[in-house]
Amino acid sequence: MSFPIDDTVGAWVPHGRFVLAGRPDGPLQGLRFAVKDLFDVAGHATGAGNPAWLATHAVPAVHSAVVAQLTEAGATLMGKVLTDELAYSLHGDNVHYGAPRNARAPLRVTGGSSSGSAAAVAAGLVDFAIGTDTGGSTRVPASYCGLWGLRTTHGAVSASGMVPLHPSFDTVTWLARDATVFARVGAVLLPPQHRVQPAWRRPLVLDDAAALADADFAAPMAQVVGVLQQLLARDAVHVAAAHGSDLAAWRQIYATAGAHEGWATHGAWIRRHQPQFGPAVAARWDAASRIEDAAAAVARAEVVRIRGLVRALLGDDGVAVLPSAASLAPLRDADPAAVDAVRLRTMAITCIAGLAGLPQVSIPMQTPAGVPLGISLLGPAGSDLALIELATRLHAAVC
Repeated sequence: MSFPIDDTVGAWVPHGRFVLAGRPDGPLQGLRFAVKDLFDVAGHATGAGNPAWLATHAVPAVHSAVVAQLTEAGATLMGKVLTDELAYSLHGDNVHYGAPRNARAPLRVTGGSSSGSAAAVAAGLVDFAIGTDTGGSTRVPASYCGLWGLRTTHGAVSASGMVPLHPSFDTVTWLARDATVFARVGAVLLPPQHRVQPAWRRPLVLDDAAALADADFAAPMAQVVGVLQQLLARDAVHVAAAHGSDLAAWRQIYATAGAHEGWATHGAWIRRHQPQFGPAVAARWDAASRIEDAAAAVARAEVVRIRGLVRALLGDDGVAVLPSAASLAPLRDADPAAVDAVRLRTMAITCIAGLAGLPQVSIPMQTPAGVPLGISLLGPAGSDLALIELATRLHAAVC
């Protein structure tokens, strides 16, 4: 049977063109989804964005946990979509399979590493798509492509049957164009303890994160903060997430701890098979291989300290506003050095939720010219569904 989707944006991987029907009933009946090519689907190869990985790993015999949950809930899987190599990028360009196109901003990149997931959803080819977020790999594509995206509380959704990057920071995520679909998927994937409704009392604005974002984010941030104050009937408090430090230092702590863990996870395979990586990804793996155990131990201790600081800042009743990325999606032909400078600023923003293990939902907004961008809400651990509900109420009031 021929694949029923006309892939107008180059989102699907060559080995990912198949259909797996969901159960004929269930809460997600009638919805179609794609899955990032990090997740196992029984009988279909997992490629992780690299042909060497595809060639050196057996075809899985069982579904990943998230694929099993979603098809059991009635959603139909429409194959596998692109990822940056081993998910180690925020750009959305794969040297082996290309860069999928951003239907919302055709001259701009999709962002990564959940590039195919974002491209397929933005083009309306599926209702939602499964991705991952380690250092921003869902929040950034959501911002660049004008989508709903959630970095889940760390460990909230099972990563069983998923190729890891940095396991202490990896999360299973999803993207959608429609807020109702976005919430329906969350109701299936998130466990009961993540359905508790916090008594939101303290709206916060993370000023140090906002300062890292381009001027395009200022007006949408102000809109979100204004509506949030109305919804909670309280004035927002402006704070610095990295009080007494700075977010560039936090980004480096995340990069050191995560890269060391990534090399422990994949270093032996890389040394054995010498896979070809694109220049930027190859440079990251080379740097990861050089991180000494002592430096990683210091970074891990800092991660524990920072996690405590951010969680204390939010408590159980705080919700914080921050940009989802530092810039609009870069142009497809942008200078690589400029792209990397944006990546570093963006990761200084996205590392907050990653270090703290907290949920962050990216709300789709746009500039006056119609270019997509995302503004995020960051909430306490386990507040994922309540955060989605608050974000959708806020979006309806703003837009």
